[in-house]
Amino acid sequence: MDNPDIRNAEMPHFSVRPEEDEYPSYYEPYIKLVPETNVVNYMIQQLASLTHLLQSVGESDAGFRYAEGKWSIKELVGHLCDSERIFGYRALRFARNDETALPEYDHDRYVETANFDRRILHSLSEELYNLRKANIRLFRSFTAEELSRWGTASGGKFTVRSIMFITAGHTAHHMDVLKDKYLGEL
Repeated sequence: MDNPDIRNAEMPHFSVRPEEDEYPSYYEPYIKLVPETNVVNYMIQQLASLTHLLQSVGESDAGFRYAEGKWSIKELVGHLCDSERIFGYRALRFARNDETALPEYDHDRYVETANFDRRILHSLSEELYNLRKANIRLFRSFTAEELSRWGTASGGKFTVRSIMFITAGHTAHHMDVLKDKYLGEL
């Protein structure tokens, strides 16, 4: 049977970048990290790269912090898990025309209270992999109309399209930090 989700992922509406008025300016650096391509396909490729990158980190190095007061590698991966969940939830709510304003996400507080360092890196990596796969399936299901729908979170207005690009760009940012600040020091 033909899978409409997969067919939908090839649709041109996934290559349309969000306009600057589709998200708060704070998120611009993340959106700029996403190449001019189909964002769903990019997220699939990004997942493979991220998985490979995390497999190169041994458990003995997973608690490494590149400076005092910075997150450990486990905390960074845990932050990516939390963010993947929250961005996916926001996209779902906005795509369904839910007009309820969503609260701010205090990522530092989440990491501070989650105690990610007690976990095994492989478990965190597997969780992140499954969260991204779930979001890819969700994002693939969106029509062009749904991608254009608006919602409010953290006091700002977003389109579903912008949330997809922010999700990909946020991960790209942290992959760069992981390569440059963490793995470059190990």
